[in-house]
Amino acid sequence: MTYTTHSPASPPPLRSPRQTLQGEGGDKRRGGDDANFETGTVTRTRPKTKRPNLYRVLLLNDDYTPMEFVVLVLQDVFNKSREDAMRIMLHVHQKGVGECGVYPYEVAETKVTRVMDTARKNQHPLQCVMEKQ
Repeated sequence: MTYTTHSPASPPPLRSPRQTLQGEGGDKRRGGDDANFETGTVTRTRPKTKRPNLYRVLLLNDDYTPMEFVVLVLQDVFNKSREDAMRIMLHVHQKGVGECGVYPYEVAETKVTRVMDTARKNQHPLQCVMEKQ
């Protein structure tokens, strides 16, 4: 039997289970006969993840909130470009309601809260709601 030495800084060499059990005299488990091996594939089913429900975030028109403030809110809270914010603001102004985006529940709820808080801090009656898509 041969012995190998290694320095304390390096780990001992790795050996496969076959090397450990075979040793010098062949495979001690089965007498060296590899014909008894069976191979197969283990399959595991993954549970299907359900897509979250989406919610539309809507701005409601009022006669008191300045149009420029609505544009700034759309840019800040919804990351809209100036052009998109202007388009949404004009749609809200003309139709009475406009969609700012579609998000999962928690994101939509956060955006509605941010819009309402910003409007209250600036003393504007701007209303923002969410509805299931």
